[in-house]
This record gives sequence, structure tokens and C-alpha cells, in this order.
Amino acid sequence: MPEIAFHGAAGTVTGSRYLVTSRGGGGRGGAAASAADERVLVDCGMYQGLKELRLKNWEAPPFDPADLPFVILTHTHIDHSGLLPRLVRQGFKGAIISTPATLELARLLLMDAAKLQEEDAYFLNRKKLSKHAPALPLFHATDAQKALEKFTVRAYGEWTELPERISFRFLNAGHLLGSAMIEMRIRENGGETTILFSGDLGRFDVPLNPDPDPPPAADYMVLESTYGDRTHPRDSLYDQVERVVREAMGRHGIVLIPAFAVGRAQQLIYVLNVLMEQGRLPPLPIHLDSPMAVEATRIYARHPAEQESKGELTARNVICHRTVEESKALNDFEGPGILISSSGMLAGGRILHHLKRLLPDPRTTLVLAGYQAVGTRGRALVDGAKTIRIHGQDVPVRAHLEDMGGFSGHADTDEIVGWLDRLAKPPKTIFLTHGEPDSARTLAERLRRERGLTVQVPRLGDVVPLETRAAPPSAQPR
Repeated sequence: MPEIAFHGAAGTVTGSRYLVTSRGGGGRGGAAASAADERVLVDCGMYQGLKELRLKNWEAPPFDPADLPFVILTHTHIDHSGLLPRLVRQGFKGAIISTPATLELARLLLMDAAKLQEEDAYFLNRKKLSKHAPALPLFHATDAQKALEKFTVRAYGEWTELPERISFRFLNAGHLLGSAMIEMRIRENGGETTILFSGDLGRFDVPLNPDPDPPPAADYMVLESTYGDRTHPRDSLYDQVERVVREAMGRHGIVLIPAFAVGRAQQLIYVLNVLMEQGRLPPLPIHLDSPMAVEATRIYARHPAEQESKGELTARNVICHRTVEESKALNDFEGPGILISSSGMLAGGRILHHLKRLLPDPRTTLVLAGYQAVGTRGRALVDGAKTIRIHGQDVPVRAHLEDMGGFSGHADTDEIVGWLDRLAKPPKTIFLTHGEPDSARTLAERLRRERGLTVQVPRLGDVVPLETRAAPPSAQPR
């Protein structure tokens, strides 16, 4: 009987990691797999946010990486891909399968993650701020490079047969460039089980990104619940951005936007330039201060068929800042205009230097354009913090704050329910993951009450057996 083990993103929004096993005998949960077992890991994400979560990144996986033949990746955000280099360091020798665009973005994100790990360890050792002697990175750049060498790509809609009993295909999740759902079939003893992994489910009718593909019928579904207890503003994103920028111009200040370098930064540039082309905003400089975001924008521009951009991302008013010197030169920028820098949750990077300068200035408009996890500076600001700590200093918050949730890349509760309504028949069970406890619980209660669905909210480490049904002739093992 096949089974799924929830080794991440259970009870929290990060650390996505699900182990699917087709049992050939012996063991449970992946710890004691037999030679006849077939195993696939879906995602291998890093925990982010609270320290108690980040410490989980250091724990040994509850399965042997050396015996794992495949990882299938829904998309390249670090909470879904960030532990791949560590998995390689721990002995993984198999293949990592993704969409082509996800591989391009992974080259950028995984090498950057390794650099940050090495820099953080160096800083802690130099300042003697760690109880460990020496402080070590989770992984090195060499590990990230080895992980990238293990990638192989598949196009959307293309079925791939893994050795004997497991096959899958990617469907577009609409979350960011290259993001995918995974439709998986497991065949055992003439029976079949199908699982749909939603990955991060995107929104509908938003700029730049395509709508998520309709969900295919599946026996089981692993569904994200990041926004399971709330809805996004229904106002047009174009209208929201126009209002915010015009009000900022009235204050003669800068619109400062901490944005995820991959996905959010490109969407913001696209919306701003469409508004300027339509004459709804005057021509304004858009300063993009993030080497990763600059390169990600180039990658986006190479995949026009997967989005609606027609050159807005590389317009002449988009001024790219790659070097430290170019970033420091922005200290002389007084506006009016837009300054986009990473990271999206204010965790680190160049945005912190801009926040130190601009947060105390009441002319500044700070736009939070995405989900802010518990324990981050972004969440503290959303919750009304009057100061935030940056580089050992308490920085006063006098800037005008705009929490623009409509830019989230995640479907909200109504969009999730509407997407599920497109199913031809309901799954036997929906497993809600990738959400904080209140969010997952609220969505589970709604799906049970309004749609009569069977829903579970798994805990970290849960292992669930999956029933099989008679397979159609076309799906019988060859």
C-alpha cells in the first residue's frame, strides 16, 4: 500500500517536504525502506521565520538521502527548494526534476542561498556571536553546484515514468515563473492511486502570472493553506498601485518596496510600467536594487510565453543596481520614484540599509507586497511595531505603511474553494499543509461545512497510508 509522509510544511508555511513511498515490503515512513520500495520526495524546502523553525533545518532527515532516487520540485522558492544542497551534502545521489524555468531560477536562488549561509557563518565567527566553535553553514556553494548538476527538466503536461510504479506530470500552478502542481500516479498490484500536490497555488486574474490550471481528478490532494483564513482585497492591483504612488508623490517621498527577488519584483515592475504606459502615472524611475532580482528579471524576459509581459520588465526607466557601489549611490536618491529591493520579509540584504535611512522619514511610503511570516520584521510592521531592530539598532517607524496583500502569489480562501469547485469529483481526502495552524484549521472547517469534503490537517512526521483502486486498462503496468 502506498503512503505519504509529511516531513515539512505541516503546521507551518515553510519547509515543504513530502515523501511518497510505494511499498515493496518492510518499514514505515521511509526510515527502513526495503529494496523493492519506490520513493519520491516532493520538494525539499528550508524552514524560515521563527528560530525554533529554523533549527529544524539542521536536523537529520527522517529518511536516508542516499537511498532516495528522485526529488520532484514544484517551484524554486527557498521554502520549497532551499535544502536541496544540504540533501546532496547528506548523500543524495539521485535526480531532481523540475520545469525548465524552475531550473533557470534555481541556478540563481540556490547559489545565492549558499553564499548567504557562508557569509552568515563567517560573520558569526568573526564577531564571536555563536555558541558553536566554529559556526558552520548549512551547506556550501559546492553543495549547491552539485545539486544543480542533478537537475533534469520536464515540460508542463508531459508524463514521466519513474522506474516501475510511479509516474507524474507538471501542471501550471500560476504562482510564479515555472511553478507547478504535480499530478502523480502510483500503480501497485493492478491498482492505482493518484495524488495531486498543489504546490503554491497562484491567484486568478492577476497581472503577469497565468491562472492556475484546473485541478485534475485525484484520489488524494495535498493542498496549500497559506491564506486559508482570509481573502485578498478585491480592488484591482492597478488601482491599488496607482493610489499608493500618487499619494506618495503628494508627500514628495520615495515608494520603498521590499519584494521577493523572484516573482514579486517582476510583477511590481510590470504593473508600474503598464500604469505609466497608460498615462495613469507619470514617468518615474524604478530602481531595482538586488542583483538576484536583476537576473531573475532577465530570466522572466526569456520566457514570454509563460506570462503576459511584452517588454515592460526591461523598459528604460528600470534602473538596475548590481554592485555595492551602485546600491550605496541610492543614498542620494530623494524621489519621487520607486525603490524595489529584497528581501520580501525584511529578513536581510540591501533592503535593511534602505530601511534604516527611510523608515524614520514620514515622506516615505513603505509597501509590503506579500505574505509576512511570523517572527519576521515584515510581520512586526504589519502588527504595528513602532520600531524595528536593524543591525543592532532600534529604527523608528515614521514612514507611511501600505500592506498590499493583493500582490500575494498565493490564492486566498475564496480562490482555493473556487479552484476546488472545478474538480470533476472530490478526492477521498484533502491534506492541508503549508499554512499556520489557524489558517489550515479555518480552511478545513470551511471545506467540510460548505463542500462536504474529507479534510485532514497533518502534523509534522505523520505517515498516512493511501488506498488503491482498480486501475483503468491504459494505466496497467507494462
